[in-house]
Amino acid sequence: MNAASKDVQGRNLASRETGIPGLQAREDVKAMITSEANAPWPLDQTLGNLVAAGLPAPSKVRFKLFTLDDRLVRGRLGRLDDGDGQAVAHALGRLLGNSRQS
Repeated sequence: MNAASKDVQGRNLASRETGIPGLQAREDVKAMITSEANAPWPLDQTLGNLVAAGLPAPSKVRFKLFTLDDRLVRGRLGRLDDGDGQAVAHALGRLLGNSRQS
């Protein structure tokens, strides 16, 4: 099970039942991280602290959202620092229509 089961603001994420007796899975919502050199998309968030995020080159979070069973996640490279985490949370709020985030 992946230890990185928190959202960008450090809150614990919920587990879900698979519907198969005896089998439980965790599925978290993930976002794409891509090279800063790629063409822009709406709400892309450039990451400022690449060292904390464990990324080797300038990168940005792209809001191509998906779920993935935690059993398929091999590990964690790093984590977003507070500033990057807040920027990503703000952009996600805008994407989801949270008026307090606009």
